[in-house]
Amino acid sequence: MKAADMTPNFPPLSTSMMAMEISAPGEPDVLKPVSVPVPVPLHGQIIVRLAYTGVNRPDALQRAGLYAPPASASPLPGLEGAGTVVAMGPGVTRWSIGDKVCALFPGGAYAEYAACHEAHALPVPAGLSLREAACLPETSFTVWSNMVMRGGLRAGERFLVHGGSSGIGTTAVQIANARGARVFATAGNDDKCRAVEALGAERCFNYHTEDFVAEAAKLGGFNLILDMVGGPYLPRNVKSLADDGRLVQIAFLQGPKVELNFAEVMMRRLAITGSTLRPQSDQSKARIAAEVEAHVWPMVASGAYRPIIDSEFPLHEAPAAHWRLESSGHIGKIVMKVES
Repeated sequence: MKAADMTPNFPPLSTSMMAMEISAPGEPDVLKPVSVPVPVPLHGQIIVRLAYTGVNRPDALQRAGLYAPPASASPLPGLEGAGTVVAMGPGVTRWSIGDKVCALFPGGAYAEYAACHEAHALPVPAGLSLREAACLPETSFTVWSNMVMRGGLRAGERFLVHGGSSGIGTTAVQIANARGARVFATAGNDDKCRAVEALGAERCFNYHTEDFVAEAAKLGGFNLILDMVGGPYLPRNVKSLADDGRLVQIAFLQGPKVELNFAEVMMRRLAITGSTLRPQSDQSKARIAAEVEAHVWPMVASGAYRPIIDSEFPLHEAPAAHWRLESSGHIGKIVMKVES
């Protein structure tokens, strides 16, 4: 990395930009192109001219009116992307104008330019394109912070991730495998299961035809489960854990409320935890970023972990990208190319 640029702030290339806004809560077609001002960097922030932006489930939840952005964040969707640093606010020390970065954004990445805290940006890993790098931050930060920092995954443990063919799932499978865990997953059809196994899962269960609870019993239970389904999966996950096992919840695609008998949790010394990434403080996200750079970026460099890209859309076709996401037919990440 280069030393910080000591010259005055480099102005953005223009004062207005194309972005995709949520015109009203609803289906993907509510995403509409607009012209809005280029963001101005605050203290400790950088402005990134985006080449690509990733598409994530929280974007779809925000579009549907189910996941409001933090008060200080841009109302535009978009939580990750990759591009070039073009402006810096006061106090920025890590980056220089022209640096290539991928970053976690609090919002606003469905646009030509977006602002983020300087500590939430990371260098594009060697050998990766901006297209690939745009798919890294949201899933890498989420998986590492929950699977390792919160869930404590260790080598040799039996690990299960639900939705193994999703962006989160393909990331978790590869990172867990690189850490020496025995990796298992669930997915919605046999083709997806075979794709997940090719990434390093010992076994992927088709949840339409196989019962992961019964399979867990044959294995002696899972030491750690990473779940984004919620709802009726919660008691099934508890039954699938080994004694002293841990369940980490990161989303609730089938609802956040369910009845659970905590006697089993107590008798078998189980731990249930979870987190969401977006509402966390800048300091917390900076700690996660540092961990990801120290531990995950070497996996990328070695080839043990690569972003799996399902499809690409131009930014102005964001509705089509969301339809693809919500079809659940994708394997890996969906990315959008930002046209300048």
